[in-house]
Amino acid sequence: MKLLITTVGILLVVSSFAGTRVKLTKNDYVDQWKAEAMSQMEEYGIPASITLAQGILESASGNSHLAVKGNNHFGIKCHGWTGKKIYMDDDSAGECFRVYKSAKDSYTDHSLFLNKYDRYAFLFTYNVTDYKAWAKGLKQAGYATNPKYPQLLIDLIEDLGLDQYDAGLIPDIEAKPELIASSITSSNTHKVQIHKNKVKFILAKKGDTFYKISKEFDLTLSQLYRYNDFGGEKDYLEPGDKIYLQPKRKRKLFKRNEIVATESLSVNELAQLHGVNAKTIVHLNDFTTVSDTVNKGDIVTLR
Repeated sequence: MKLLITTVGILLVVSSFAGTRVKLTKNDYVDQWKAEAMSQMEEYGIPASITLAQGILESASGNSHLAVKGNNHFGIKCHGWTGKKIYMDDDSAGECFRVYKSAKDSYTDHSLFLNKYDRYAFLFTYNVTDYKAWAKGLKQAGYATNPKYPQLLIDLIEDLGLDQYDAGLIPDIEAKPELIASSITSSNTHKVQIHKNKVKFILAKKGDTFYKISKEFDLTLSQLYRYNDFGGEKDYLEPGDKIYLQPKRKRKLFKRNEIVATESLSVNELAQLHGVNAKTIVHLNDFTTVSDTVNKGDIVTLR
């Protein structure tokens, strides 16, 4: 049974001479793409292990004809694609597949693909470390027709130890001395809440800092800075500030949504209030930067 997203590919001849491309092993593929998979996880909330396993399975470890000729590592079909195309036999003869300028573009488009369609929305309620739920959920959502698809992904993840990359091993930045000192004097526990966009957050308490919150939830400072839009590395927080513990949605995940601003505030502040990435708000509206002011009564598109 063929996959909805193709696994068809012609493997290249192994040779290191005369410009012939050398066939990659699974481990070679992981070494080459693990950093990008982790980067995509940080930005879009898809487990790096799942992305890597799908890439290995769908592209024959980067050796398939579609991956080599079209930089398409996930077998994504055209579906309204306006860019360059390649035609291959899959479920039917001569089907249309997307061609990318680079394989990295294929990784980004894979993340956007899963974020774009409502049928995949429930996946983002799973913990990023729960690769088994994600593998089964992809099959449930219709990513593949092969009934063995979830187990194929799980086997790859466990055989190659891909779940280690779901920890988001991003180097921490050095904490400021005054932040370290303040973290020793008091300890806070916070109730984790779920935004309607399916993003986890907490409300800051008096005396909170990003450093203290990062230690409580075993995150790095750099992660918290990326997850939140405060217009800079804001260290001391106001009680009631929303602090997101995972990436906010960057693209359309649910139906397009417009709101009327009830007060004047910056794009950054609006992004924090509604759990949407600030750059997405800038992109969808006539703003120039994330520091622009949204005036009371303005109609703003959030996603």
